[in-house]
Amino acid sequence: MHGNLHPSWHQLLNSEFRAPYFKNLQAFVNQEYDEHQCFPLKSQIFAAFDHCLFNETKVVIIGQDPYHGPGQANGLCFSVNDGIALPPSLMNIFKELQADEQKPIPKSGNLEKWACQGVLLLNATLTVRAHSAGSHQGKGWETFTDAVISKLSQEKEGLIFLLWGGKAQKKVKLIDTQKHRVLTTGHPSPLSANRGYWFGNKHFSKTNEILKNLGLTTINW
Repeated sequence: MHGNLHPSWHQLLNSEFRAPYFKNLQAFVNQEYDEHQCFPLKSQIFAAFDHCLFNETKVVIIGQDPYHGPGQANGLCFSVNDGIALPPSLMNIFKELQADEQKPIPKSGNLEKWACQGVLLLNATLTVRAHSAGSHQGKGWETFTDAVISKLSQEKEGLIFLLWGGKAQKKVKLIDTQKHRVLTTGHPSPLSANRGYWFGNKHFSKTNEILKNLGLTTINW
């Protein structure tokens, strides 16, 4: 399941891949993909790591589940494949980006271009059964992705973690806030955004300001 993972991540995560919980998780995922339609494609389960290498990671955005509709999920949180209508949360992300950085709303919701600039777009759960939100939660993915966050915090310096919504904000306990910057705001879902918890957070310009101050290349959002 993780055979094609880039060596920079393999070295960091080998102990997780060998752990009993991960072997159980792998067996569960393989069975689910054999017996049901699941997302993303099996080849895209670790796409967040394929597009954003460990040594290039500068920003971490934490999502929840992959999209569970046909053709949507591509292994990057909040991102959809080219040609797919923008889901409401992603549309709100783009609206905030438009207001913050004066960027036009893109026609495509594929966020690979962010990932390739050092933005790790990590869902807490990396797979889901079609039309069944949360169906792969509690099977081991959270243990794995929590380990990813912890190891990033331990091994790197000066990362920027964007924690959107209550579930993502609980991950702050895994982050050394003396070494890294954490920006929090509401979730971009309509329920949260329409109550005033998302718009106006300016996380895109704030992230680039921090990167500039660190002497790093900014993100072309």
